[in-house]
Amino acid sequence: MPDDNDLPLQDAPQAKVTHSEASIAASDDVEPSSESLIQLALTDLQSRRDRLQQEIDTLQQRKQQLEQEMSASFAGQSDAIARRVKGFQEYLGGALQGLAQSVETLELVAQPVVVKPSPLDAQAAEAAAEQAMANADSAPALADTFRPDEELIRDNLRRFMEQPDFYAEPWKLRRSLDDSDITLLEDWFFNQGGRGAQASRGSRPRNVLLAAALIAVIGELYGDQFQTLVLAGQPERLGDWRRGLQDALGLGREDFGPSSGIVLFERGDALVERADRLEERGEVPLILIDAAERVVDIPVLQFPLWLAFAAGPGETYDDEDDLL
Repeated sequence: MPDDNDLPLQDAPQAKVTHSEASIAASDDVEPSSESLIQLALTDLQSRRDRLQQEIDTLQQRKQQLEQEMSASFAGQSDAIARRVKGFQEYLGGALQGLAQSVETLELVAQPVVVKPSPLDAQAAEAAAEQAMANADSAPALADTFRPDEELIRDNLRRFMEQPDFYAEPWKLRRSLDDSDITLLEDWFFNQGGRGAQASRGSRPRNVLLAAALIAVIGELYGDQFQTLVLAGQPERLGDWRRGLQDALGLGREDFGPSSGIVLFERGDALVERADRLEERGEVPLILIDAAERVVDIPVLQFPLWLAFAAGPGETYDDEDDLL
């Protein structure tokens, strides 16, 4: 009969089997828990993806709505502007040119009044008439204003037809002109005497380039004793003039302003006031008028140097009133 000391030895194998089974059961409990965590993570990611997709769809719908609103607004403004300017197209082509021609026909020298002299004053009247005729003959015609400087002017114009000098000094033309541009400037200098309208070159940038060449030539003649006054009517147009003159003449922002070489104006009356002050100081104002200006104030025509660009019948204006 076995003693009591052998009983624990017989129970030991049973205890080991029980411990192993417990370990296996614990392992089975861990695996379902990991799968649950992975499933929760995937569910959370899917939820975030769905929310992002909804936000993207909302932004896409908003973008399409804004594009439709912008398209509708642009079309409406274009139609309104087209209706507004339709009545002015034919008039605008020759308005400024006709005005300039009327100014050129004005008599620049007062003619003596013809009065039948009395026998006592016959000799005095004849002497006065002879003196008046002599004065009339000696007064230079409008077209002869620049004749003394014709050689210098033509030299500059010929140089403008050569290759552009992109590194020229400020206030010198850094671009080149074609034959039609030179012909227009010659007509303005030697036929109109520096006062008159010329047909637009077809676009505002080309008009600004021609004006830059004119400023360069006038600078050779008058030095610092002149100032350029530009009338363009709206900030967008004035911005085109500023950028064009900066590029063509190598200027900086400091060259535009009341105390500098070029002054920009939206109103004709302010330009006239500035020109009057310049003449009071013995300086010469050079007035340039944008082709989009439909009306030119009569006082502008009293000054010695002005060039107005007249838009042609085929030129129109878009939403921003830019010359096309």
